[in-house]
Amino acid sequence: MLTSEDKARYAAFKAKDTRFDGRFFVGVSSTGIYCRPVCRAKLPKPENCTFYATAAAAEQAGYRPCLLCRPELAPGAAPVDASATLARRAAALLEDDCGSGQSLEEVASRLGCSARHLRRSFVAEFSVSPVQYLQTCRLLLAKNLLTDTDLSVIDVAMAAGFGSLRRFNDLFKKQYRLAPTALRRQTAGVPGRGGDVTVTLGYRPPYQWQRMLDFLAQRAISGVEVSRDGEYLRTVRLVTAEGQIVRGWVRVGHQPESNALTVTVASALLPVLPQVLARIRHLFDLHCDPQAVEEVLASMNNIRPGLCQPGARLPGCFDAFEMSVRAVLGQQITVKAAGTLACRLAEVYGQPIESGIEGLTRTFPAPEDIIALNGPIEEHLGPLGIIGTRANTILTLAGALSRGELDLSFRAHPEAEMKKLMTINGIGAWTAQYIAMRAIGWPDAFPHTDYGVKKALSPRGPGEILALAESWRPWRGYATINLWNSLAS
Repeated sequence: MLTSEDKARYAAFKAKDTRFDGRFFVGVSSTGIYCRPVCRAKLPKPENCTFYATAAAAEQAGYRPCLLCRPELAPGAAPVDASATLARRAAALLEDDCGSGQSLEEVASRLGCSARHLRRSFVAEFSVSPVQYLQTCRLLLAKNLLTDTDLSVIDVAMAAGFGSLRRFNDLFKKQYRLAPTALRRQTAGVPGRGGDVTVTLGYRPPYQWQRMLDFLAQRAISGVEVSRDGEYLRTVRLVTAEGQIVRGWVRVGHQPESNALTVTVASALLPVLPQVLARIRHLFDLHCDPQAVEEVLASMNNIRPGLCQPGARLPGCFDAFEMSVRAVLGQQITVKAAGTLACRLAEVYGQPIESGIEGLTRTFPAPEDIIALNGPIEEHLGPLGIIGTRANTILTLAGALSRGELDLSFRAHPEAEMKKLMTINGIGAWTAQYIAMRAIGWPDAFPHTDYGVKKALSPRGPGEILALAESWRPWRGYATINLWNSLAS
């Protein structure tokens, strides 16, 4: 007998409503598989359906993933509350770094708690243990790679974080009742180009793709990133779990008919593939539920018709230090001028890279690269046109990130990190809000003193703007993007 909540979920499953994609999964007892609520397979009877909050919970109940709707492509949960639970912060960390081979103790240490407390909190939130959740993350990534790429099975196992091919094969067969090689034969992985890997990441429609590209293109750092022909491309510098620096590039395209992005990753980045995909999800705001945002922000259209456009996304970032430096450089100057300064910084202190792609020539300097400069920082950055106060702000920011005193990751606590940012000389409220919006992905960030915000809401003063924006919580960051977009229109 279905509960009232399960009846509502079944109705959403029957309607194939994309608003519910990723919010629950459906275990079908008659087939032994579990599906996304948007699955186009024949609708099962209500009595054959069991509903789960996560893919991990469905797998622990004995179900294997559907080969048609592919649960690994489901969007994640949108970050609504700043004080996210410990379990959800841990889940984000496990998803981001599932290929690193980290232990539960290491995860707990990074979150500032004991492994026992983390395990207890995780089971209470998700009904599965952290180890089981991590196992599902790795299996779903491996399934994605087996289906979408022509990587060898052993390369898939390593990229997904399994320590050995034997362990991967055993676990895959146990969970999915299918050998990895058998899945590969069924799905015929898509050939890559020169060893590069292309995977698909889903989102909840609508999605204003061109708006996102325009935003990124206006702020692109020459040599590091480029937007052209409906795609976004950039260079990448990341560090493996063993401390090895790897460099490469990524290309992101749009498949509107599939409600998905295609992400092509250079083969050199396979050791950090989960990190790359997590950052792409953050950069392009794939966790967003546009329906939930629109329900709150539709009142913006009372100010001016069309002010709130469905499908506007909150642009994140791929590299928090890179974006934060650009935010500091952009204080009180134009977007174009800030881009020129960031380009000079990358040209002089970034690392050259042979990408084979026009416009991608170097990676942006890491915090450690800035800290390692000998002598006063003004002597290094001054000749680039960066004034002394901002040069010192960049140095302080690099030091705080390098030492772990500042956390600008997607899973950080926004209010706490904004307070830390504002203790840095040269970072005020506008910069802290902007960094929280894009680096941390804080959906309620609101730089109310921003020139564009004030212009879009003219003739209101700062106090009136703040009061007006109270009704836009917890999506004031999306309101900001809509206000900026209205000026572009």
